[in-house]
Amino acid sequence: MFTGIVETQGEVTVAEAREGDLRLGIRAEAMDWETVAIGDSIATNGVCLTVIEKSDQGYFADVSKETLSLTTVGLWQPGDKVNLERALTPSSRLGGHIVSGHVDGIGEVLERKSEARSERFLIRVPDNLAKYIAHKGSITIDGTSLTVNAVNGNEFDINIVPHTLAVTVIGNYKKGTQVNLEVDVLARYMERLMLGDKAAQKSTD
Repeated sequence: MFTGIVETQGEVTVAEAREGDLRLGIRAEAMDWETVAIGDSIATNGVCLTVIEKSDQGYFADVSKETLSLTTVGLWQPGDKVNLERALTPSSRLGGHIVSGHVDGIGEVLERKSEARSERFLIRVPDNLAKYIAHKGSITIDGTSLTVNAVNGNEFDINIVPHTLAVTVIGNYKKGTQVNLEVDVLARYMERLMLGDKAAQKSTD
């Protein structure tokens, strides 16, 4: 589990196709890699990846076909910047909201405009995710815990303050940028609970 509070930015060093999936390498000199062990989870632009190899400056992970089909990882190239967060520990402060690192889909930045010292972004989501996004609710974008300012159909907007622009990859967003989205897990559980006994029925599709 994660909080959506980005620790640092990393850089993609390896994005190598391997028999249908991907070997990924990430470097982040600012991260304390002595605290990271083989098998640990790292949220990388919001995608929970398992450390299979590491150095004193970064780590490597294998990315499955399933993850490639649901996230932007397949678009990453060496030199691209990514947000990084280590998994929660029992003593961690929960500064954002509960984030699983399981991306629900890909959104697209439709607009970016200045608003005083902040930047406002308009983002379009896949139609099947629109129902989980609420005014003043939580959303995770590329691993960053954010508050939804407004919702209109399958579009929502967020306001990003200067600090967040500086320490995350959101500062690089422009019209057309594709982003990883994870909706609030509480909204998903609520949907399931609302089904009641119907939740046990198998789909006929």
